[in-house]
This record gives sequence, structure tokens and C-alpha cells, in this order.
Amino acid sequence: MGDLGLSLFLIFVLFFLLGAGVWIGLALLGVGWVAMALFTTRPIGDAMATTIWGSSSSWTLTALPLFLWMGEILFRSRLSDDMFRGLAPWMNRLPGRLLHVNIAGCTIFAAVSGSSAATVATIGKITIPELRKRGYPDELTIGTLAGAGTLGLLIPPSIIMIVYGVTANVSIAQLFIGGVIPGLALAAMFSGYIAVWALLNPEKVPSAEAEVSLLAKIWTSRHLIPVVVLIALVLGSIYGGIATATEAAAFGVVGSLVICLVQRTLTWRMFLESILGAVKLNCMIGLILAGASFLTLAMGFTGMPRHLAEWIDQLHLSPYALIAALTVFYIILGCFLDGISMVVLTMAVVLPAIERAQIDLLWFGIFIVLVVEMAQITPPVGFNLFVLQGMTKYQITWIARASLPLFFLMIAAVVLIVVFPELVTYLPKKMIGG
Repeated sequence: MGDLGLSLFLIFVLFFLLGAGVWIGLALLGVGWVAMALFTTRPIGDAMATTIWGSSSSWTLTALPLFLWMGEILFRSRLSDDMFRGLAPWMNRLPGRLLHVNIAGCTIFAAVSGSSAATVATIGKITIPELRKRGYPDELTIGTLAGAGTLGLLIPPSIIMIVYGVTANVSIAQLFIGGVIPGLALAAMFSGYIAVWALLNPEKVPSAEAEVSLLAKIWTSRHLIPVVVLIALVLGSIYGGIATATEAAAFGVVGSLVICLVQRTLTWRMFLESILGAVKLNCMIGLILAGASFLTLAMGFTGMPRHLAEWIDQLHLSPYALIAALTVFYIILGCFLDGISMVVLTMAVVLPAIERAQIDLLWFGIFIVLVVEMAQITPPVGFNLFVLQGMTKYQITWIARASLPLFFLMIAAVVLIVVFPELVTYLPKKMIGG
């Protein structure tokens, strides 16, 4: 069987298992087992045991459960309520007014979360009822929230960046720093869209609330102090070279517990629920990573990634054409798979082609995060769409349509980092060294 036939056969096996309701991690293990059993003479049991143990015992991965736990703690705190109170007075005179709180709130919470779904759920539980009460149109409220929630993947700390860093053997600290400028640029593009929409549709924007004095705004901003301190603790310790990503995650957990203690939201039940939530998420991601590691090993034994990379090389695609093709590929894939699965499923085949094209793996990591962000708001498997459907009772297709303008802005952001790769690479080289 040729490489194309082998690829199609394994893809069929994978989608058959996924369609049958098999967990993604187990489906990946199954496809790897089939590939090794039918197309190699290698002993399967030893290879599977060694690979699963190696992928699950990586020291780099210890940051993952800690950041997940930090996000779970903050989700159960009143941090989002305090953020709305601190941000709202500053947005009152901007075109679009309080709609900008969605963008600013998601941007800030993304810097202490790492999860797109957690960012949407945490900010949405406050902003949706508040903006509805003030008369803002649901279409723009929910659409901007769906899009801005994806910043939880791009602005560090990011769970996807950790997964990519482990899979591609790229520094997680450099990925974190590389995501800062693109993340802030995308947030600015989202706010720009709201401003333009508001100027074109002034009748749909509620009147400005009573203006308060500068001193009153500054006093209200005290509610932002906990989240600013937490951001400084987590990201400042990484950027300052004081701590690794794993140590910064530990700082974040301690800091989030202290915030909950000060806010008097820390109870024994909340503590246990946050641990259980983090354990469930970590087990899910860990199983997917273990399955992907074994599948990668099996693919290596069959020689398929090397042959596919050589085939792509023979097409003589320019780096720009390759990136354009991968963008379309990941957008289509994002209609059927979640972000983590997209990354771990494709790296074995994609990375050799990227290395042959001499594309910077650090830059490619941020590119991957951007296209995975798009998958969060593409039906039928967009996680942000599911979260917002549960919160608003709107149909997924309606929410996807409302977030479509922000989807196009993400494509524009991909074009931006392709044309200006320094947006990704400048800070890592400046702060850590290239």
C-alpha cells in the first residue's frame, strides 16, 4: 500500500472510531496500534508502554495541571464581577461603549487563564446579563464575546502553547512571550471592529451612562488590582527570568487562592470542586497527548511523515503558499476537532514539512494558535459556541453567524503575522534571546 493509500486508510480508521463515540485519546491509540500491527514488524506493547510513559512523565507538562487549576479557581471566584466594575467607567465614552468590556475583560482574564472556554464562560456570566439589561444588541454582545474568548488561547499562559511546545520541542517561555504582541493586536482589531460598527449603527447603541469624574474612575479601578497583581506574578516572573513556566504556574495557583481568600469566596467545597475540575481536564488532555505520542511513533515507523514531507517538498511550494494551504487545512479540520486534538494529530506530518521550508518553529507555534482560535467559533465543534449556547439558549448556527466578522479578523491577524513575522519573534529574541 502506498503512502496515499496508507494515509487514507488510517484517516478512515480514525474517523470511524471517533464517529463510534470512542474517546479521542483512545481513538489515537487505536489508529497507532493498527498502523504498527499491519504495516511494521515492531513489537507494539513495549513501544506503547514506553511512549505513553514518556509523554505523561514530561517535566514540562507539569505546568499544564497547575494552569488548569488556576483557571478553575478563578472561574469560581468573583474576579469577573470585579473586572466589569473596574473596566466599565473607562469604556463609557468609546464608540460602542460597554461592548468593549467584552474585549478588555477577555484580554485580561486570558492573561490568568489559558483556556478559551473558561474565558468565555467567566466573562460571559457577568457581561451578557449586564449588557442585556442596558439594551445592547444580543448579536454583537454574544458575537464579540465568542471571538474575544479565543484570546484565552493566544495571550499567555495558554494551554495550547504548552501542548505545542511539548509536541514540537519549542521553549514554552518563548511561546508565551511570542503570543503577547499578536494577542494584544488581535484584541485591538476586535475593539476597532466594535468602534466602526457603532459609528455605522449609532441608533443601536444605548446612550452613554452618567459620566463620572476621573477620581471616581480611578477609585473604581481598585477592583482591577487583584487581577493585575496576579498577571504580574505569573507573567512577570517568566519574562523577568525569575521562574520557569512551571514555577510561574505554581505562583499563579497560590496567588489565585490568596485572591479568593481575600474575597471570601474560598470555601472547602469550592476548593475541592476546583481540584476535581482541573483533574478532569488534565486527564482528558493527558490521554489525548499519550495517544498522539504513540500515533506519532507509529507513523514514524511506517515512514509516512517523511514520505509526505518529501512529497510536499516536491511540490516546490513557497513558504507563503505552504502557510496558506495549512491555514485552509486547519480551518476545515477545526470544523470537526477541538484545538488540542488538531495540534497533536497533525504535528507528526506537518513539522517535517515546516522544517524543510525553514519556517521558524516559534513563529509557527503562534500561527497554529491563531488558526486553532478560529476552530473555537466554527460549527459544529466550536467549544466557545457550545459554552455560549448553554449560557444564552441560542442555536449554535446563530452564534457562529454573530461571530463571523471576528473570524475574518482572525484571518487578517494570520496575514499580519505572515507579512510581519517580527510581531511574533521580536519580544522572545529581545527578552530571552533567539
